[in-house]
Amino acid sequence: MAVALKVDVDTLRGTLEGVPALLRLFDEYRVRATFLFSLGPDHTGRALRRVFRPGFLAKVRRTSVTSHYGIKTLLYGTLLPGPHIGRRAGEMMRSVGAAGHEVGIHCYDHIKWQDFVARRDRDWTRLEMERAEAAFEEVFGFAAKVHGAAGWQINAHALALEEEIGFDYASDVRGRFAFRPDLQGRGSRCPQIPTTLPTLDELIGREGITEQNVHQYLFAESQRVLPQGHVYTLHAELEGMKLLPVMERLLVMWKGSHCDIQTLGDVYRSLDPTRLPVHQVGWAEIPGRSGYLAVQGAPVPGLRTAST
Repeated sequence: MAVALKVDVDTLRGTLEGVPALLRLFDEYRVRATFLFSLGPDHTGRALRRVFRPGFLAKVRRTSVTSHYGIKTLLYGTLLPGPHIGRRAGEMMRSVGAAGHEVGIHCYDHIKWQDFVARRDRDWTRLEMERAEAAFEEVFGFAAKVHGAAGWQINAHALALEEEIGFDYASDVRGRFAFRPDLQGRGSRCPQIPTTLPTLDELIGREGITEQNVHQYLFAESQRVLPQGHVYTLHAELEGMKLLPVMERLLVMWKGSHCDIQTLGDVYRSLDPTRLPVHQVGWAEIPGRSGYLAVQGAPVPGLRTAST
């Protein structure tokens, strides 16, 4: 059994408080993860415009958003100006790489990308990705090699730009195994390594699942055999803060079962990109999450591998 840890860092608070807590925990258990950073302004408060989206209010009630994010973060971009995360927290971001973890790009403006990218054109998409690239290089001094889209939201332009920019691989979608993506007839040679497991905010509060037993559910889900093992997406604002004990219980169970805990980069290096199948990227609802997410769809007829 293998599980790759993908840490999405969405906010300034998550970067300054959740990330160092996760670094201490991962160091204690001797595991490495892939940290994907939001690098521009923290506009978390603007997520309130999702209030009319089906399922949004139910998710807010289940997951106690205020307790995880804090009032101040929930006002960024509305009553309070959105702080620039890369400029305010660059030192903390660099400490992640210094500790031996993989680092990459989540987005520039998390709320802007998540809410609008699916309907935007190539120029809009390129500008947002170039802003993220520039902010990443300003923080780290080198170009990012991995991109993981905020909120599992993507468009065909972004997939093509991932290849053009030169990312080694991306993790933008939900799915079952690594593949080359095709969306609306536009393909990319940049492999996708999808998230395979549900997230804590999708599970807690549903069907008797609580903060006290959610780790057991996730552990059972991770026992399903998949070609490259599983990818678990955690959040610095959840597992790095109030739900840190859940993350520790998961690590204990995975370590106790001799699970190979790795980075997304480890998964990528185990692949032969020229032999990956080509799959459509589609849209689907995920239980416990509002709206539609990008998902791994059906194989593309006549395109079985990258070399064909």
